[in-house]
Amino acid sequence: MIRFENVTKIYKGDFPALEDINLEFKEGEFVSIVGQSGAGKSTLLKLIYAEEKPTSGTVFFDEKPLDSISGRKLPSHRREIGMVFQDFKLLPRKTAFENVAYALEVAGASNDEISENVSQILDIVGLGDKVEKYPNQLSGGEQQRVALARALIHRPRIIIADEPTGNLDPVSSWEIIQLIMKINELGTTVLLASHDKYVIDKLNRRVIVLDGGKIIGDYPKGKYKLV
Repeated sequence: MIRFENVTKIYKGDFPALEDINLEFKEGEFVSIVGQSGAGKSTLLKLIYAEEKPTSGTVFFDEKPLDSISGRKLPSHRREIGMVFQDFKLLPRKTAFENVAYALEVAGASNDEISENVSQILDIVGLGDKVEKYPNQLSGGEQQRVALARALIHRPRIIIADEPTGNLDPVSSWEIIQLIMKINELGTTVLLASHDKYVIDKLNRRVIVLDGGKIIGDYPKGKYKLV
């Protein structure tokens, strides 16, 4: 589904964020990507979302090179991917319903489509009774559920979660991870960047280890244990 072929990404100042990455993700996989701050996790994910382009090498999505996607087709590619971030990125003056609906409004959905789909997604993430609440009226865990609902609204093939539990307490963190696992069980590919040792151990899925922009380990399910 996603393939990195000899991918290097160098930022201004000759800072190599990724070096010679060769990697594949299959449809339906749940893969944890681990490494210290600055290891290259976020850059790897941005290349899949086509937010960044490789300095050299190629990232393929369904065997199509992402660096050849035209600006006109970029929104269509990004609707295949749901993004979840550490800092939620919710609009503070919009309710939970409006935050999720906004993604559909931008895509030109009808009011009936918005009403039906947003209510359904908020129910799935357990916020059916919080649709009229603003972000500052929600706990951190609830805000991340809204962010997850927004990521799911286009029925994406992939969920990319970049440190989604970084601002949450342990209980809320595990609730979010369980939701993401449920989404994966329904067929959605999940790529999770995290440095939460407890979460990675508990997940017991494939783990990619990055260090200094290089892959230093690719462990199949059940073969990687953090110490």
